[in-house]
Amino acid sequence: MSGLLTFERDGAQRFPRAAVEMLPEIEATVSGLEPDRAGIRLYGIDGLSALLAPETAIGSVAAGVIGQAARPVRAILFDKTATANWSLGWHQDRTIVVAERCEVEGYGPWTIKAGLLHVAPPFELLARMVTLRVHLDTVSADNAPLLIAPGSHRAGRVAEQDLDSVVAACGVVPCPAERGDIWLYATPILHASEAAAVPQRRRVLQIDYAAEPLPGELEWLGV
Repeated sequence: MSGLLTFERDGAQRFPRAAVEMLPEIEATVSGLEPDRAGIRLYGIDGLSALLAPETAIGSVAAGVIGQAARPVRAILFDKTATANWSLGWHQDRTIVVAERCEVEGYGPWTIKAGLLHVAPPFELLARMVTLRVHLDTVSADNAPLLIAPGSHRAGRVAEQDLDSVVAACGVVPCPAERGDIWLYATPILHASEAAAVPQRRRVLQIDYAAEPLPGELEWLGV
């Protein structure tokens, strides 16, 4: 069923081999990062922002949905291996990374993760963002593909006690991938990840894109 998902209907869509020609550059750019960590938040890495710009094969997927003003505003490298074989329950991504703390109505609470300043914005902002997952390795059914609940991004901000009922109503779809595939998601879609049954290296570059400035004096940190 995963191959039949469409972004317009389900909030998720697979773009087979869309990034395959860019993988050597991506891998070279992130090659010096520490392995065997659940997720590495990326900022200030030379050349990364240019590789994710809207005119590239990767950025054009986001621009096709939210327009040419799309820009990468957060990037995380997930590197699941036999020694870093984690699982993650159902949740929504609810925070953004900003340059500095400025009090703006509707933004909060504030947190610091990996030394970067995060804040929870109004849900309406998240609903206008998209998330891309660029697969540097093949992800089979045994190697912990991301699980999504199609259409769950339309449920608004889902309270923890309502997660199971929303997932049950929407259903669960795994998102396997070949090396070089891009998965496009609505940023607030409900998703989860199980531990790999047969652990193999599973590197995924995840990028959030937005196409609008933040209000007041808030500014995106970017990548």
